[in-house]
Amino acid sequence: MKKLVAYITTGYPEKYFTVDLALALAEAGVDTLEMGIPFSDPVADGPIIEQANLRALQAGFALEDLFEISREIGPMIDTLWMGYFNPFYHKRMETFIARARAADVHGFIIPDLPYEEAQPYKPMMEEAGLSLIDFIAPTDTPERIAMIAKDARKFLYLVAYAGITGSGKSEDLAPVVERIRTHTDTPVYVGFGVNEHTARDKAQGVDGVIVGSAFVKVLMDDLLTPTHKIARVVEMAREIKERINE
Repeated sequence: MKKLVAYITTGYPEKYFTVDLALALAEAGVDTLEMGIPFSDPVADGPIIEQANLRALQAGFALEDLFEISREIGPMIDTLWMGYFNPFYHKRMETFIARARAADVHGFIIPDLPYEEAQPYKPMMEEAGLSLIDFIAPTDTPERIAMIAKDARKFLYLVAYAGITGSGKSEDLAPVVERIRTHTDTPVYVGFGVNEHTARDKAQGVDGVIVGSAFVKVLMDDLLTPTHKIARVVEMAREIKERINE
């Protein structure tokens, strides 16, 4: 069965809502939760997630909120922390590793940490039983794809196009997926531009999809109550899980 990874912005609209949403997504069949760490300059994210980051920060999000929330949900659903390198650097990677282990979090997604620059950190993560998710893009050379794929852990994050999250762009990923398969058995998940309308097509030939902006857009709808936001995101998650496995 193909997997669904759900991205949500941690602490938006507030931390206890995040716990309730995460647990509801686990019950809805989401396989992995990608907890976005709010940051002031989320360069790989589109305007929807960028705005959610800003609102969470304005509401007073702090890293301790991430750690507290994760302790509540880590034992209930496979959880990854997605954040930009600045907080990891300033708080020290060793701290994040220790806090992740304490919260039963299984790894990190750091989109602005290039593969080469991540190498010094990988041994300490792997020693702690954590994974650092690697990215592959359609623009990567065959040589670079081979280099990244051979070290991949947990899953490879295949970027659906060169750009930011939330866009409707698309590319033929079949040749890239085929090339990746020659170098690793690690599952390949596709992200960027995946929603309830595109998920079925995006899932062709890969092992799972990563959905972010489509969920966060619902959370940003101020006309919905918190209960209705959770219900709508859960409904969407179930629909996407069904469509990728048709």
